[in-house]
Amino acid sequence: MGSYALPRRSLVLFLLSAAAVASTAAWAAASSAAGGGDDAARRSLLDNGLGRTPQMGWNSWNHFGCNINENTIRSTVDALISTGLTKAGYTYVNLDDCWADYQRTKEGYIAADPKKFPSGIKALADYVHSKGLKLGIYSSAGSRTCSKTMPGSLGYEDIDAKTFASWGVDYLKYDNCNSDGSSETVRFPKMSFALRKTGRPIFYSICEWGQRNVATWGGQYGNSWRTTGDINDSWASMLSNIDSNDASASYAKPGGWNDPDMLEVGNGGMTNDEYVVHISLWAIAKAPLIIGCDVRSISRETMEILSNPEVIAINQDPLGVQGKKVRKYDNEIEVWAGPLSQQRTAVLLLNRGATGSRQITAAWQDIGVGPGVAVEAKNVWLHATAPGRFTGSLTAEVAAHSCKLFVLTPVGRASEERS
Repeated sequence: MGSYALPRRSLVLFLLSAAAVASTAAWAAASSAAGGGDDAARRSLLDNGLGRTPQMGWNSWNHFGCNINENTIRSTVDALISTGLTKAGYTYVNLDDCWADYQRTKEGYIAADPKKFPSGIKALADYVHSKGLKLGIYSSAGSRTCSKTMPGSLGYEDIDAKTFASWGVDYLKYDNCNSDGSSETVRFPKMSFALRKTGRPIFYSICEWGQRNVATWGGQYGNSWRTTGDINDSWASMLSNIDSNDASASYAKPGGWNDPDMLEVGNGGMTNDEYVVHISLWAIAKAPLIIGCDVRSISRETMEILSNPEVIAINQDPLGVQGKKVRKYDNEIEVWAGPLSQQRTAVLLLNRGATGSRQITAAWQDIGVGPGVAVEAKNVWLHATAPGRFTGSLTAEVAAHSCKLFVLTPVGRASEERS
């Protein structure tokens, strides 16, 4: 892939406007198909006030799968607080699949599995809220969820949305299993309208795996949308997902984010260096930061990776422009970059190679820094600013399966040149 560069203002305006232009037709068609909800609800759909920065939290699936219960969730809440992860910004506690009873009640309501959650979801939500956190829940736009252990919400969108709201749920991950064959552009908007009609702000995480060019219409209905299939705890899967996600970068904006799936950091399938790459790529790509490990037994190394405040600040930057791959030198060496607030730039130098360190250069014309602009470069993993100033380019040596992540801050025109 060749390099490209746009003036910063043009680049930002282009990224922020492309989604609206590209999704107009999908919005009109899906709004008509979804039915339900009045015009005011449709007009205000995106104004739920949520997702102004990518969501941060924890989800049960990557580590626990179906092996969840209320004690596990409550102890996870306690661990998020005691470790300091909550203070770092991880505030959603999300149940994934397998939380509900196998069948609906005779009145048609979805209900918690009485063996796993004997106190019920409302009591769990109350506990989560009492700790200053938010509770997320899961369903599917099909007759059953992906595990097939519980009902999906297809045809029950309104009743389920009202049920979730009555329990105090703050977040819904809505999957794409066991559908009736109808389009995602019909099934996912129906739940969006149903959530909106409850009157409770509920973060809507669309999980339809990147089907139907979801990035072009997901922002009309959801606060985030999956752009990929499921991640697994491997270097290859992680890179494959972020590559796929990169194609939709222009559609991300405050209120709606591309989602390459949850974090695997701490689950043991990658090295610590590879996990640093994982969260660094998710951070610069403005992807949701949803922890997927068991935080009750988190290691010091994993804690340091997940809680780095400077990495999180890149992800949560209020400008809300997704960084992307701007230069690929060969099959191993890449430069990723994106604009930040206060005229700063995030730059990630990535060595995908399995052996040997490589010198990687980020050229100003590739990363959107103006010619002749001098910058200070802070390595956010070392928490250290490199000596001197840089103009024209930044070069660093990067080990195999590793990255270096910098924040570049302009300090005026060139008075000292380094490359």
